[in-house]
Amino acid sequence: MNTIKKFSIALCVSASLAPAYIQAQGMSSHEFGPKAGDREFTLSGAGTSSKDFDNGTFGVSGDVGWFLSDQTVAGVRQSINYASVDNGDDVWNGSTRGYVDYHFGRHQARPFVGASLGGIYGDGVKDTGIAGLELGLKYYVLPSTFILARAEYQFLFDSGDSAEDNIDDGAWAYVLGMGFNY
Repeated sequence: MNTIKKFSIALCVSASLAPAYIQAQGMSSHEFGPKAGDREFTLSGAGTSSKDFDNGTFGVSGDVGWFLSDQTVAGVRQSINYASVDNGDDVWNGSTRGYVDYHFGRHQARPFVGASLGGIYGDGVKDTGIAGLELGLKYYVLPSTFILARAEYQFLFDSGDSAEDNIDDGAWAYVLGMGFNY
């Protein structure tokens, strides 16, 4: 069984056992999640490979955020992606973005919406600005630990005029990861 499958199974088992653990500890849903002033760290990843493992990509994204209120977090996100190409040049790229997200509700499952703005750089991309809107879900498996799923609609720009022109030519980026509040 490959590593990604093992990790996915472990993640699902952990998530399914968490409610029983929480109930046994006598915790209620209002004890989950951050308060104003708390910080947050998340680590997410993604990857693909051809069936012969001779072409593949891998990406990792880390976020550090600060809660301005119980429901609003602002922070910095760093993403790095690497592609190994058989009979070609391997490439990497990265992006650094500031973000603001607003969370709905105060229970274990917390949907959120937000926006990000920053830059993208590396091989195979033109160093340029990147902006986007995002939506996602954090599910708290423990009072300060959560599973994260996020989708971002991103578009590139060089100026205000190109941002307006390029907004319709964006792309979706998806991440799955884990995080905690401290």
